[in-house]
Amino acid sequence: MKNKTKKIYLDHAATTPVDKEVLKTMQPYFSENFGNASTLYSFGKEAKDSLDKSRKTIAKTIGARANEIIFTSGGTESDNLALKGIAFANRDKGNHIITSKIEHKAIINTCKWLEKQGFKITYLNVDKTGLINPQDLEKAITNKTILVSIMHANNEVGTIQPIAEIGKICRKHKVYFHTDAVQSFCKIPINVGKMNISLLSASSHKIYGPKGVGMLYINRKVIIDPILHGGNHEYGMRSGTENVAGIVGFAKASELANKRIKIESERQTKLRDKLIKEISKIKNSHLNGHPTQRLPNNINFWFKGVEGEALLFRLNEKGICASTQSACSSHELKPSHVLTAIGLTAEQSHGSLRFTLGKNTTEQDINYVIKLLPKIINSLRRISPF
Repeated sequence: MKNKTKKIYLDHAATTPVDKEVLKTMQPYFSENFGNASTLYSFGKEAKDSLDKSRKTIAKTIGARANEIIFTSGGTESDNLALKGIAFANRDKGNHIITSKIEHKAIINTCKWLEKQGFKITYLNVDKTGLINPQDLEKAITNKTILVSIMHANNEVGTIQPIAEIGKICRKHKVYFHTDAVQSFCKIPINVGKMNISLLSASSHKIYGPKGVGMLYINRKVIIDPILHGGNHEYGMRSGTENVAGIVGFAKASELANKRIKIESERQTKLRDKLIKEISKIKNSHLNGHPTQRLPNNINFWFKGVEGEALLFRLNEKGICASTQSACSSHELKPSHVLTAIGLTAEQSHGSLRFTLGKNTTEQDINYVIKLLPKIINSLRRISPF
């Protein structure tokens, strides 16, 4: 009998496995507590009570009120609702939106669509570590600016933006501030009040919850229009019968993740730093993103003379799952817009590799990568046309 290849999953920024406790919590809502939360009889009331409880649980993780949480199908819908909803509800006040060049495609492509509808978009530059300059942001604000959307932490290079400072600037100029927190939610602390955040997007499947569920925090003072119309669900902000099982799973996942946020952050940071230190010893390797102001689980490098996809295939042969860029863009041949924005050439971008750790990642996993990666890179460089 052949030995099975060791399997090490290091692409938690793409998605995560559903936690067993989360799955157990969800199961009754598929066949027993299956009611529609909009109905008045007992099945519906049970579903409504579960929704209310889930809303409170998720609100607590970011210091919000329960009635400020709107459930969606995921981060992409939340981002669309935030940008389009603010844009059309506040068009009489202005038509200018500010974002950055390293946002997720859910933001970038929504902004491009809004440009076609007559809105003006400013795309802020970032430095070589992926940070925006808050002074550049403040200079870009005009009397027509209605919204600033800057992600909390980048999904590719892991750089964490100075969100509280950005929020303070937005509050000073009376501009709504949205942050895409899909990668940071329940990984690093968030308090929407202290950070002056008006709207915040998050997704379930990044924190060991089910796919197809997300949320948008909308501060009660924010004026926003819905983009889906129908039965007036979710306080009229997102029509459609609620995915009760998914929402209950999302809430449980956020509860579990928030309980271990400090312990996991510290543990994963140690593993992250160990992997960064050892990869840095490989000749002509370069860390992408901020050296310290980055997510606890993110490691992103580019390697001279190595093609990223070939590197992924070799790693996969050894049972190691990683990525070259965002999962939403992984089938594109174009260089990552994030890596381009931080100054990498197309060749350097195509030679990049991202590892993202999770709660089940062990030191043995990291040691296995450290042992194999230099050999694979040297092997690829010997046959590289570069």
